[in-house]
Amino acid sequence: MKDYAADTASLETVPVSTSGDVVSMRQTVRILAQRNGLSLVHQTKLVTAASELGRNMLVYGGGGVVRAAPVLDAGRPGVFVEFRDKGPGIADLDLALTDGWTSGNGMGLGLSGAKRLVDEFDIESGPSGTTVRIVKWAK
Repeated sequence: MKDYAADTASLETVPVSTSGDVVSMRQTVRILAQRNGLSLVHQTKLVTAASELGRNMLVYGGGGVVRAAPVLDAGRPGVFVEFRDKGPGIADLDLALTDGWTSGNGMGLGLSGAKRLVDEFDIESGPSGTTVRIVKWAK
């Protein structure tokens, strides 16, 4: 995935260490989606994916930082969101990305569900943390 965060001066950073921070992050993502021309359906998909990923970051990674920004690709507007934690990482990334797999404590979307809701999805995970990057484009 292209490093959209490096291309924008409009990067918003939201530290996430509580459930209230997840709510604030969701609102930041929704506002960016509205301002950048995403339809209501695409806004909902992006915010739902962000909610799942933010909650996972909090529960499994001990919190972290979310960075979000408007992006353009060949004149097409979208929203980039990055979730970065310093938790223990995901032991079995292939399993975690399997459709229908959940730890049993989440919304049931899992990583694969969040991935289906967005247009671009990238994940890196290791013993020093997990980073997930997503993009949703205005159609």
